[in-house]
Amino acid sequence: MINVTKSFFPPIEEYHHQLERIWKNEWLTNRGELVKELEQKIKKDQSTLETLLMCNGTVPLQIALRLLANRGEVITTPFSYVATTATIIWEYCTPVFVDIDPDTFSINEQLIEEKINNNTTAILATHVFGNPCNIEAIETIAQKYKLRVIYDAAHCFGVYYNNQSIFNYGDVSTCSFHATKLFHTGEGGAVFCKDSELFKKFEYSHKFGHDGPLDFKGLGINAKMSELQAAMGLCVLPYMNQIIEHRKKVVALYESLLNFSILKKMKIRKGTDWNYSYYPIVFKNEKVLLKIESELNKNKIVPRRYFYPSLNTLPYVSYSSLPISETISKTILCLPLSHDLQMEDCKNICEIINSNL
Repeated sequence: MINVTKSFFPPIEEYHHQLERIWKNEWLTNRGELVKELEQKIKKDQSTLETLLMCNGTVPLQIALRLLANRGEVITTPFSYVATTATIIWEYCTPVFVDIDPDTFSINEQLIEEKINNNTTAILATHVFGNPCNIEAIETIAQKYKLRVIYDAAHCFGVYYNNQSIFNYGDVSTCSFHATKLFHTGEGGAVFCKDSELFKKFEYSHKFGHDGPLDFKGLGINAKMSELQAAMGLCVLPYMNQIIEHRKKVVALYESLLNFSILKKMKIRKGTDWNYSYYPIVFKNEKVLLKIESELNKNKIVPRRYFYPSLNTLPYVSYSSLPISETISKTILCLPLSHDLQMEDCKNICEIINSNL
């Protein structure tokens, strides 16, 4: 079976070494030695500013919205994983959807301003498949209307834009370290924040509001990463260049073999050093997509309709017509892409797709 992605497992003896440290320390959670070490290594490796590890990639979004959105209207994208919208509603905010750019699949910055009103408090935009939004335009709009900017950068580990980490943009960026991501800790995530005062709020918010063992700084929840998760991250991090280089070769082969006179691919924003996190292609209609998905499945190849459905069609949001997102969500398919996908398998995938267009 060839799945859309595959978790990277570091050599087990390397994980055992990290586990021995945990057993020696007798410390499993509450910001132990391994968590702090991984934070510093990620900060150095990614050239980020303030970095805080958490238990998954969704809770950082929830805390960001709690701290910055003030239960207001949040302008957001309909083309993202469901967590992006769910966290807005979970934190008693109102998602206001803006359609997407048909080439980059990110929020169409030219449509944001018309959605702003007195209830708007923040913009929550996704760097879709690691492809940056129009950061400069969003920053200009945010400054004009005094809005906070939160970037869902779940797919962005290793992405650089204009020669700096994508995580350094916006008021806050969040990332997922789920097992399916390029860099992972099994489950996990992080928040990146350039404002030191705001970062202090994230620190106490992710550990029940604690400011020391007995004092409380403010409201908080439990979002701490465990030592077991950090151990996995410490083992995976040294392999990141190797992982990305292999995926880059797979993408190059896809791009040389697939029939792009019929298919459409994502346009990577100029100035981006991409991480090859996903490889989406767009078909001319949903009927063709379903046919090709079926043919791939018959050959034990499992791509993913990612992202589907368009989030403005979810049953718990107020529907508004967003034709580009709705069309792309029905016609986009992410092809298998992993650290060890074989080139022959990649060629076979391309042959199946091209012969069924």
